[in-house]
Amino acid sequence: MSRSLRVAVQMDPLESVNIDGDSTFAMMLEAQARGYELWVYPVTTLSLVEGQGRGGRVQARARPVEVRRERGNHATFGEEQVLDLGQTDVILMRQDPPFDMGYITATHMLEHVHGVGEGRSLVVNDPVAVRNAPEKLLVTHFPHLMPPTLVTWDTREILAFREKYHDLIVKPLFGNGGAGIFRIKPDDENLGALLEMHFARSREPLMIQRYEPAVRQGDKRIILVDGEPIGAINRVPATGEARSNMHVGGRAMSVELTARDREICESIGPYLRDHGLIFTGIDVIGNWLTEINVTSPTGLQELDRFDGINSAGLIWDAIEGRVRAS
Repeated sequence: MSRSLRVAVQMDPLESVNIDGDSTFAMMLEAQARGYELWVYPVTTLSLVEGQGRGGRVQARARPVEVRRERGNHATFGEEQVLDLGQTDVILMRQDPPFDMGYITATHMLEHVHGVGEGRSLVVNDPVAVRNAPEKLLVTHFPHLMPPTLVTWDTREILAFREKYHDLIVKPLFGNGGAGIFRIKPDDENLGALLEMHFARSREPLMIQRYEPAVRQGDKRIILVDGEPIGAINRVPATGEARSNMHVGGRAMSVELTARDREICESIGPYLRDHGLIFTGIDVIGNWLTEINVTSPTGLQELDRFDGINSAGLIWDAIEGRVRAS
């Protein structure tokens, strides 16, 4: 780049991140190494200002920050200021799910500043595309890549699905990190009680998928940058656990991309690139695509350790390319 970028990072508290595993931290380290100006703010300080004739339309209470890979001393903050987000070059939308109305509202607010030209900033990932691509629903636009799947409120449909496929995975549609995921084996008598409990507490449908035994060999997380795969890690479930998420004890291992993995990436890559989904992570079990993660994907630091690459650098190269083109 001919000039430094001014970058605002919308994220959960930086003070509490795991600096050896957090992908946002890795992106911030790389940004700083490139000489970018870094700001950080929580989504709860985001404001949309209208009809007052002052400042920018989208603001946040942000702090300038310097980061370093030093446990217990990984960030130094400047004084909090009201930052006009339209005067930044890039906004990283990196707060963790759940993908609830708070998350959706933030995408609406950032939509007012996303784009090119004066008073605009490149939001990564595109907030409109994020809002239109809930991670467990976006994948349903590629049915030929998925295992048998049902999304419904209708318990009769769920029971019919079980009658056909017997061994099931039951997921909250907007959950994250493996929370609330259950395996229901053919002889499990708890499905009815589980459905009653869920629908008594939530108005959201459930996602039901055929259980894939290949998960015992791992749930592959493939990282894509602008629709192109840059590598993968394999997340192997702990003994006695059906879930492979690292939040619940899954173990990360090195893995190579297969021909089927590349076929999946070639199928979805153009959609991701065309919709401004620059940094995504997809989940593949055996031969099947199960999720497309667009909100706050993880796995960069594990991928770098296994493959010896600079994945954050590849993401910033793609971001710089978009900023330069605009």
